[in-house]
Amino acid sequence: MRVDLEKFKGIFMAMYSAYDDNGNVDKERVKKLARYYADKKVKGLYVGGSSGEGVLQSEEERKQVVEAVMEEVGKELTIIVHVGANSTPESVRLAQHAAKMGVDAVSSIPAVYYRLSPASVKAHWQAMIDSTDLPFIIYHIPQTTGFNLPISLFEEMAKQEKVIGIKCSSESTFELQQFKAVGGKDFLVFNGPDEQFVAGRAIGADAGIGGTYGVMPELFMKLNEYMNNQEINKARELQNEVNEIIKGLLSVGSLYGACKYILHLRGVETGVPRLPMLPITDEAVKEKLQKLNKTIEDLIERVK
Repeated sequence: MRVDLEKFKGIFMAMYSAYDDNGNVDKERVKKLARYYADKKVKGLYVGGSSGEGVLQSEEERKQVVEAVMEEVGKELTIIVHVGANSTPESVRLAQHAAKMGVDAVSSIPAVYYRLSPASVKAHWQAMIDSTDLPFIIYHIPQTTGFNLPISLFEEMAKQEKVIGIKCSSESTFELQQFKAVGGKDFLVFNGPDEQFVAGRAIGADAGIGGTYGVMPELFMKLNEYMNNQEINKARELQNEVNEIIKGLLSVGSLYGACKYILHLRGVETGVPRLPMLPITDEAVKEKLQKLNKTIEDLIERVK
């Protein structure tokens, strides 16, 4: 199995959900959001992950999102689809649907809620891997899944030809570095924590997938450019400014509500997050986000 790893190196939007005013998946809004990012010249999209609220959507809704994305930008961007669900059969069906749609790779968290053994998690992932010919990317986010990926299981998975990478959203850059050291130069490591993008790239990450990228893709593409050019001082300074923006997004109590509201200010309508995640309704918070959006836009202009 030969995979062009270069098409996975760059900045990937962890794509947000897109609903109509009644809270249903809106394929036209999905397409407009995908087009918004394609026009920004990002490398690709990570569809149906945490930012995309995949675990809050039905199987059919998740399929609709993938279909809309592929119809709009499937021939322009690298598309990774998160297919993880608590039920292994559902995950397999989602993987097979993604393959049918022509995506570039699938990815999955472990099943959550139950405290699963490494053997159980391996069986869950393996069923998805074996169900298609697509490359597979492990999604490691222990602070939400409750599963700490043992290096022994990681090493076992990484030896498989189809397993080409890991999205490491652990808050430990040491863990990220260890995944790269064990996986080797031809194994992809995606930095997950947006606030640690420069640290992650410096210590071994090949690319980044992030949820706050969606309101400032230009800034993360500039960070990536700085790292590729070994301009570490510029990268560090910009990361510090980006982190102040991230701090502002986190301060309002609903990260995805905040990101969606900022997109709304730019004329990109994606609806509100699905409960139990909250929308932005408070006028004082809206005013704060309007100022934050201006900060983002000014910084983008400054680093062009």
